[in-house]
This record gives sequence, structure tokens and C-alpha cells, in this order.
Amino acid sequence: MRRTPLALAVSAALVAGTALGLAPAAQAAETGIRFVDIAGEGGTVLKANVVTPAGAAASARLPLIVLPTSWAMPQIEYLAQAQKLADSGYVVVSYNSRGFWQSGGEIETAGPKDVADASKVIDWALANTPADADRVGMAGVSYGAGISLLAAAHDPRVKAVAALSGWADLIESIYSGRTQHLQAAALLGGAGYLTGRPGPELKEILGDFLSSNLDKEDEMIAWGRKRSPVTYLDRINTNGAAIMLGNAWGDTIFPPNQYASFYEKLTGPKRLEFRPGDHATAEATGILGLPNDTWTNAHRWFDHHLKGVDNGIDREQPVQLKSRSTNGYEGYPDWKSVHANQRKFDLDGTQRIWANVDSGANGGITLLTNLLDQFLRTPPTVSVPLLPRAFAGVWQSERYATPQRVRGTAKVHTTVTSTKESGTLVAYLYDVGPLGVGKLVSNAPYTFHGKTPGQPFAVDLELFSTAYDVPAGHRLALVVDTVDALYIEHNPTGAQLTFSSPSADPSYVSVPLREK
Repeated sequence: MRRTPLALAVSAALVAGTALGLAPAAQAAETGIRFVDIAGEGGTVLKANVVTPAGAAASARLPLIVLPTSWAMPQIEYLAQAQKLADSGYVVVSYNSRGFWQSGGEIETAGPKDVADASKVIDWALANTPADADRVGMAGVSYGAGISLLAAAHDPRVKAVAALSGWADLIESIYSGRTQHLQAAALLGGAGYLTGRPGPELKEILGDFLSSNLDKEDEMIAWGRKRSPVTYLDRINTNGAAIMLGNAWGDTIFPPNQYASFYEKLTGPKRLEFRPGDHATAEATGILGLPNDTWTNAHRWFDHHLKGVDNGIDREQPVQLKSRSTNGYEGYPDWKSVHANQRKFDLDGTQRIWANVDSGANGGITLLTNLLDQFLRTPPTVSVPLLPRAFAGVWQSERYATPQRVRGTAKVHTTVTSTKESGTLVAYLYDVGPLGVGKLVSNAPYTFHGKTPGQPFAVDLELFSTAYDVPAGHRLALVVDTVDALYIEHNPTGAQLTFSSPSADPSYVSVPLREK
């Protein structure tokens, strides 16, 4: 019997019940879903729900899936997926991460207590359900993805992971290019205060981060490294869990580059999927119980690695990409193959711009912009000819006679001279049509400190990875300015930036292209 409509009904009831302060068990007494309290690290109560396959014998030993909730989400987040998994023979335990909603404790931001909680939940499931200790998997979206990867490093019982819209490197996610990702951090912080109880450490880190307290930069980086799965890469590889990573090209909270880099370093069974969208939007319909490619493949991943089902997922190309411009998926043997074919265009001449003024080029709004691009294929646009050259540097390629299929990570190399010791620049790559309208392909920020005014220095910047098709007759343009609402900028008043291309070290953009 299909249970998805029931899951949606229970979800709605539980959300309403939570708002009224009612206990979840009272709302779901007739559903067959079991709501439990699990003692996490230090005895902290974690609110959880358990779904067991109907008719499972008491002596049966079934594969287990543990689902930590996303940041700021209630414990019924995964109910639809939990029931689908239970219908196919899994015991599923989903729990509210500590510090959020009705779970106890304070928000630790995937700290050691959160990792220990995951192991405590596994302990509880093995003691109180027909779960098989040799077939344990974990999955989650966003916060749940990060915790799942960290658990795979610290608990060898975790044999398979599906980490969706998560992070492998927290610093590269929200502090890439040494630049604070303002909207991402503010959104996470605000949601944490609204739905949970931030601990003193998180409050201090968030305050220092948003106030640009460079005196605490090393401490903030150390805090982020401690919460980054890539820090524990050797442990993950030693434990050998089968890792599936899924993310969106336009994820403005956990951009795709850091996931791709992490994927390349994994030595066990692995899979990488990128699709159009923003943070968690690629998985959203699946959370509601609707058909969803990401969740379908996550189920196939678990079926193969926990149940031994020969469903062919191990014979597919392990890197699967969906372009923002076309339907269908492209398979690659590894991430390096995605951007093996590079084409450069030069950043000739010298251009000087004033800082502190928004030129009109921008990366959009967190969650909204790339969601619209996902469904309507409407990225942010600018009129490139009308960009004010006093505040934006602009370089363009030749017109392309054939379509250019951008796949992977474009890289910018240039020489910068600043009139101040600190500064921020933001680079944008645009697809420019015959009328001069540019559609955003990618962007990335770059911040510097401690430079000698008037002394040139080299800048190497990776733009956020993407898959985008530039039509024939169009050209690519690189635009650089100094202000974007997505990021905190560090340009002193009156600063000027000069971009040059010395003969001994020419400036260029290197664009990865898919071969025909």
C-alpha cells in the first residue's frame, strides 16, 4: 500500500501540532509511525520517529537508515522518504538534531556532540528495532548531509551514505576566496535563532564572522575545519563507506566546488551528482513524497550497498551531471574528465575601477535566484555594454561559431594593483547574446588583506562550478566589480583596483568545455 498521502497528512498535522506545542505522539497515534525519545550524547533527549516495514518478523534483521534533520527543520522532515524506504524493507530512524525544535541541548553546528549523537541513535536502533548492525546507512539534506559524512568518519558501522546538498569543507563553503558569504551565513544564523538554541560558541563565531573580526580569523577557520568532513578524509577512506554526493550547481550556501574536490579524494565506492537549482531545491519535491531523481538514486545507492541489489548503479558512470540549459544527464568517469578540455580567452590591456559602488553585475539572491533558474532557466542578467566602466572591468571573448558547452570550473588568472592594503573583488562570467544581454554563467568572490598599496600581485580565482551551454553566435564576458549583496566586501573608502596583463604573466580566463 502506498503511504505517501498519509505521510503528507501526518506531516501537516505534526507541523500544526508543533506550532501549538503538542506532543508529536498525540498527533500520530493512528498512523503506525512510532515517535520516541532517544538519549544522545550526555543524555540529551533527541526527538525521533521510527518506521519499520509492515509485518516484519521479530527475528528479522533489516538494513537501517538513519536520517538527521536539516538545519532548522522539525523531526517530520523526512517522513515521506522514511515510509518509502520502509516499504522497500528498511528500518528508518529520523531524529531532530540537537538544539533544534523539541530536541534538547544547544546547536553545536555539526560539532563533536552531533557526531556522537549519530552513533547514539545507531546504538538505540540496534537495541530497539530489527536493524542489522552490518547494514547501516545514513542520509540527509544540508545539515543532515554534513552530519552523515562526519559520522562515516567516526563510526565504522556506517556502510553507506547519501549526502545531499551538504558540505565537505565548511570554510570553502561560506568563506571561499577569504570572503564571508553574507546572505548564506545570515540565513543560517537567523533560522538557528528562530527554530533552535544556538550555543555560546556558535553565537561568538557568528558574531565574529559577520562583523569581519580578522583578529579571530584563525579561530574561526579552526572551528570550521573541525566541522568539515574533508578534515577526516583518511578516516572516511579507511572505514570505506560507500559515499553518494548530490548538490545543485547554484547552491549559494554550499557551492559545488568543495563537494567535487572532496569526491576526487574519496577512495571507496562513490558517486557524484550535480543538477540545476539552489540549496536543497533539487531534493525538495522528494521530501514531499513526489517523484525526484535525487532521492530515487539515493534509494538505489542504498539498495545496492546495503541490500546487495544488482540494480546497475555500480556500472553507471559515477559522475552524473545535468546541464542548466538542457534536459537529460551526462556521465563521466571522474571529475577531472569533466573539465579536461580547457579554452582560454585573454584579459588584455589595463582596466582601473573604483571600489564601493555596485556596477549592476551581481550573483542574485540566496535560494531565490537559482531556484528560478532551475525551473524557468532565468539566471541574473545585465546589459554588458551599459555596465559603468568606472566601476566594472569588462573583457569579452570572440563570438563562437558553434555552441560552447561549459562544464566544470572556470578559472581566472590576473594581476591586481590596489591603492589600499585590503579589498574585495567579485568576478562574473556571462553568456552575452547579440544584443549585449549577459546571462550569468558563474561567479565567485576574492578578498585580500595585507597587500602593499601600489604593488601588483597575482590573483588566481576559481569560479563556482557549473554546466551551461553558450549558444552559437554568443560570446563569453568576464566582468569584475567590488560589490555584491551575497558577500561582505572589504574595500576601504576611495579604493581603486587596477587589472593588468604583464607580458611575463598574461591574464586570462580558462573555461572548461565539453567535447562533442
